[in-house]
Amino acid sequence: MIKAALFDVYGTCVDWHTGMRTAAERMLAEKGLDVGLGRAIAEGWRRQYQPSMERVRSGRDPYRPLDAIQIETLDIVLDDLNLSHHLDAGDRAVLNAAWDALPAWPDTRDALNRLATVMPVAACSNGSRAMMARLAAHAGLPWTAICGADMAQSFKPEPAVYLKSCAALGFAPFETVMVACHDDDLDAAAACGLATAYVPRPAEWGADTSSDPVDASRFTFHADTLSELADAIARAAE
Repeated sequence: MIKAALFDVYGTCVDWHTGMRTAAERMLAEKGLDVGLGRAIAEGWRRQYQPSMERVRSGRDPYRPLDAIQIETLDIVLDDLNLSHHLDAGDRAVLNAAWDALPAWPDTRDALNRLATVMPVAACSNGSRAMMARLAAHAGLPWTAICGADMAQSFKPEPAVYLKSCAALGFAPFETVMVACHDDDLDAAAACGLATAYVPRPAEWGADTSSDPVDASRFTFHADTLSELADAIARAAE
């Protein structure tokens, strides 16, 4: 029986692409720069996500919260786009704070609120606890708890992130479901003994993009919307 649910956040619960592209475009407009570079900033920054975390996972760098890492990777992106001399430390801090003010997908809040009446729902993100708390306040995400990277002092898909998150909620892995739109996240959770729940977010990298098809049949649950997925998980808890 499923007794608790862990959720990936960036991409699964919130629309990081729209939020970060809009924040970057706003700043570029204020500076009189090409707003068309807003998308390049958002996507380039997101692509630095895994390489920066891999340095921690491999032991080359000590663990640091993602918000500290993100301000450093922004420097790389701005250098690549020849924008470094246009944005000072204050501008970069404003952009970094935009990760805490992303919009929820239209079905997120209702799905989380309904599922939270049945079981604990917790963030299991590579974002820090502070980032998750600020984002929850902005986007109205009703977390029972915030688990994930800070708790494990490492980043997904390291097993410790999933296992320590389950332990924090007081449930065994087989009693816990990991919900995500990223199949590699779910595969890693499954390897730790968690049930898995997949929801597609085809517009994660923008409405005009397409993603590779995912064979969702390998996951414990799958549905086209988070609302449908939450209902299926709730039924499994009865």
